Amino acid sequence: MISYPNSSKPKKVMLLGSGELGKETIIEAQRLGMVTIAVDRYENAPAMQVADHSYVVDMLDGVELRKVIELEKPDLVVPEIEAIATETLIDLENEGFCIVPTAKATNLTMDREGIRRLASEELGIPTAKYAFADTLEELRSAVQEIGIPCVIKPIMSSSGKGQTICRSIEDVEMSWNEAISGGRGKKARVIVEEFIHFESEITLLTVRSVSGTTFCAPIGHVQKDGDYIESWQPHAMSEEQIAEAQDIAKKITDALGGYGLFGVELFLSAKGVYFSEVSPRPHDTGMVTMATQDLSEFALHIRAILGYPIPGVQLLTPGASRTVKAWKESKGYQIEGIEDSLSIPNTQVRIFGKPETKVGRRMAVVLSSGESVEVARNQAEIAASKIRITHS
Repeated sequence: MISYPNSSKPKKVMLLGSGELGKETIIEAQRLGMVTIAVDRYENAPAMQVADHSYVVDMLDGVELRKVIELEKPDLVVPEIEAIATETLIDLENEGFCIVPTAKATNLTMDREGIRRLASEELGIPTAKYAFADTLEELRSAVQEIGIPCVIKPIMSSSGKGQTICRSIEDVEMSWNEAISGGRGKKARVIVEEFIHFESEITLLTVRSVSGTTFCAPIGHVQKDGDYIESWQPHAMSEEQIAEAQDIAKKITDALGGYGLFGVELFLSAKGVYFSEVSPRPHDTGMVTMATQDLSEFALHIRAILGYPIPGVQLLTPGASRTVKAWKESKGYQIEGIEDSLSIPNTQVRIFGKPETKVGRRMAVVLSSGESVEVARNQAEIAASKIRITHS
């Protein structure tokens, strides 16, 4: 249980990580009267553009991280990315700072090893078979143990960076190099996972608040190289699958503790529901909720961490999201075609405002609603195709 300070002054929230998800979180915090501080490793990050204050900090450097938190003394410290010195957050929580949802949750979920061991070995939740490797030789042995094809990932990364499907022993070295170059943090360590032949993959947004545990309608999504391309809500599931998914999500979020929104990723297969990953924060696939729900995932997160009630979440309409990505690295770019995109019925466009483009970097998202998921997905795909990123 989180204890919130009693004060007549506006509460101060500090976001560690200031990308597009952080930007929407900051906006929702300001709507409820909070003073907002955005922190990231680079200048002019999206959330910094709307926050009251901002800092550029190497968040993997515990000394730098402690310095900025002690300077601002926020009521709530809200990690929004994985690449953070979580040991420092644990120390700060022990000293009285409020880490959202808890320092334990942030520490366990920042790398795939901690959360996979919690789910499989402590909670008995169904997962793919897995192994870990610290060297190329260990990886070769792990691949032979798990079997081919398998999925190889860095234990810590964002937006699917460093993830590959290994289809032969000859691919192992390439997968190792990809994982090491795409990972974050100081550990040269990877996870090898059994390739699950799933029918679909979903995100089950799960909210822990003073009102108890609340679930959003399941969100289906398509990923490429571990990074999401599109998502939709609701995803069609049987009552049995929904009950199984909610049971898994409640077990894992109860174990992590604290208040806030969690993005629980699951595989739906002929053999049942498998746990994949969990993020103790708003999820990229959950951006679709800005078009589908009465309260977006960002509004839910802020309400929960402030200790406000969440009696329920209403799905107002089927909807879909579609990402717009850059395919060139540049510090000078323009986003064009917005007018054409907005000519598609029931469509919104969110431009993130990132200061530069990189290959595969998400720069915007299109949100569409419709009478059915199929209609919304089609509209979002057409609307996203009309947006162009040009470089100067």
